[in-house]
Amino acid sequence: MTGAVLRALHGLLVAALAAFLLAPVLLVFPMSLSADADLSWPPSGWSLRWYVALLADGAMAAALINSLLLAAAVTALALLIAFPAALALARGRLTALAVLLTLPLLLPSIVLGLALLVLFVRLGLVGSWPGMAVPHLLITLPYALRVLETALRGLPPGVEEAAASLGARPASVALRITLPLAAPGLAAAAILVFLVSFDEVVVSLFIAGPRLTTLPVALYRHVESSSDPLVAAVAALLVLGTLALVIALERLVGLRRALGGKAEEDRP
Repeated sequence: MTGAVLRALHGLLVAALAAFLLAPVLLVFPMSLSADADLSWPPSGWSLRWYVALLADGAMAAALINSLLLAAAVTALALLIAFPAALALARGRLTALAVLLTLPLLLPSIVLGLALLVLFVRLGLVGSWPGMAVPHLLITLPYALRVLETALRGLPPGVEEAAASLGARPASVALRITLPLAAPGLAAAAILVFLVSFDEVVVSLFIAGPRLTTLPVALYRHVESSSDPLVAAVAALLVLGTLALVIALERLVGLRRALGGKAEEDRP
């Protein structure tokens, strides 16, 4: 079998896998434009009625605002905690800290949600902003920690030492040398944490209450009582929003560089 045939088979296999993975995502776009009252395939007609219905749905809009505010707050807190922790790990110190902060990721989400529900009921935090922020922070911290640790391990090792040898204090080195160099990693960690927090639904189902509901929880409750294409319209907008964030990260700093790799232009 020649090399050209092997390359063609490899390309076909990659295309088949890509089609298998992307087909469910791409399917929501035509379904969101359905004119039918229920989810069906293929749609009997095309319309923007479900996007108009989404704009008029006050409960869904409130849930979206809650999700955006919660994800933004969790992102800021996660970066504030994860950056010094990742810096210590990248310098070979506090290895046990990585295990401690990664533990919530190893637990099944339903177990974590149930445990937090039992605790938060006693503390009166169910359905409150702190009660929602703490679980999201526990879930997103491991992602921020790993991305930032990888980014910090990829920094030039002699730059910080050179600044310190010239008399810069540790805080000045961290703020004026390490932080700017780690900016691509911070951007990647921020976007990843924001998306994970925005998309979190299992633990949120336990903690959310009638006064505070996030968009994934609102969607879950909506599909329990209705089978209309409104969910497909929301899913299509979320896919486009996620794609826009990834493209913005690629255009600003480059995905490879943001995740700790070396950009092509930086290579010798």
